[in-house]
Amino acid sequence: MLNPSFSLSLFPRIEFGAGTIQQLPEIIAKYGQRVLLITGSHSFYQTAGWNQLIANLESNQVQWFHNSIRGEPSPQAVDATVKKFFTEQIQCVVAIGGGSALDFGKAISGLLHHGDSVMEYIEGVGAGKHYDGPSIPFIAVPTTAGTGSEATKNSVLSDIGEQGYKKSFRDEQLIPQYAIIDPDLLKSCPKSLIAANGMDALTQLMESYLSTRANSIMDALALSGIESVRESLLLWYHCDETQNDSDEIKQARADMAYAALISGITLAQVGLGSVHGLASPLGAFFPIPHGIACGTVLAEATRINIEAMLDREPQNPGLQRYAQVGRLLCQENKLSDNEAREKLLVLLSDWSQQMQLEPLSAYGVTENDVLRLVENISPSSMQTNPIILTQEEKEQLVRSGILQ
Repeated sequence: MLNPSFSLSLFPRIEFGAGTIQQLPEIIAKYGQRVLLITGSHSFYQTAGWNQLIANLESNQVQWFHNSIRGEPSPQAVDATVKKFFTEQIQCVVAIGGGSALDFGKAISGLLHHGDSVMEYIEGVGAGKHYDGPSIPFIAVPTTAGTGSEATKNSVLSDIGEQGYKKSFRDEQLIPQYAIIDPDLLKSCPKSLIAANGMDALTQLMESYLSTRANSIMDALALSGIESVRESLLLWYHCDETQNDSDEIKQARADMAYAALISGITLAQVGLGSVHGLASPLGAFFPIPHGIACGTVLAEATRINIEAMLDREPQNPGLQRYAQVGRLLCQENKLSDNEAREKLLVLLSDWSQQMQLEPLSAYGVTENDVLRLVENISPSSMQTNPIILTQEEKEQLVRSGILQ
């Protein structure tokens, strides 16, 4: 049978493997001798790897500048950084860190050439100006395994608070030229980040596979990513310091780095679903880490989607797809569709409990916030959810995260 019509957008050149960070100075030199390095406030910046990178850049006569980001990037922080480095004739921007650092660097690379405010371009809250570029070459080097920002055109920016928002500056010119995926950089991840980012990657892979825009190419990638999560997330999470250098844990880190990368590729191509639809206002109104927001509601979102399809659209292909995910994650190929979906729900709940994901109430979300959150669910993510949810089902989704 022929595949339905689909299109694929750009994604970066990918250098994957232990030690690939050593290629960074040579790659930077392809673009010029003046580089802006963006890092998180801790992670890579406080490691021996940072000192080695700087020494390598200086030995190659590359002039470097540095800026760090604490927490999730805001439009104000982007504008301030662009203003600070606008006259420095930066030829390349490199972001080394988690998803926040990568999103921050991505936005800066898009604006340094002409100095505009990012508020000119943010979807939904900005001035609505069309982005014409050009963007300065951008290199993404993730030090966590979750967001997949290294493979997308989105720079997600937040203004957190009562009237807050979490929106994207989005354009194909923002896609990194290179994504350097070095699993060794994940070695210092604390358990809280392993859990949050791992559940974020799993959510993105599942929602991509369940997307109404799914296609055979992305299906194959998403399923391979889900399999990697199955083999490695809990293994990595439960390891102790004495196991950190074992071959088994090194493989687990590589598997999760791969899963995160694939999740970025698939979400960029086919979209997401209801979990990310809700994660957007949760991250805007409350200081909830994105991965926690996803992992906390993933099991309930899965149950609500399945029950809605069984009730209203029993022929929806999403039901078979959920069953396939259940068989894959549970490693039981002979399960019936109903059995596979039931076991999937049990497994997702069990994983959230094992990794001690906190309920939304721990971040201040109450029953009084339910309607406001539902009203601000991201419509773009809901467009590719396998079924259109009712108002009651959306409210149920929020409440499940509060009461968990």
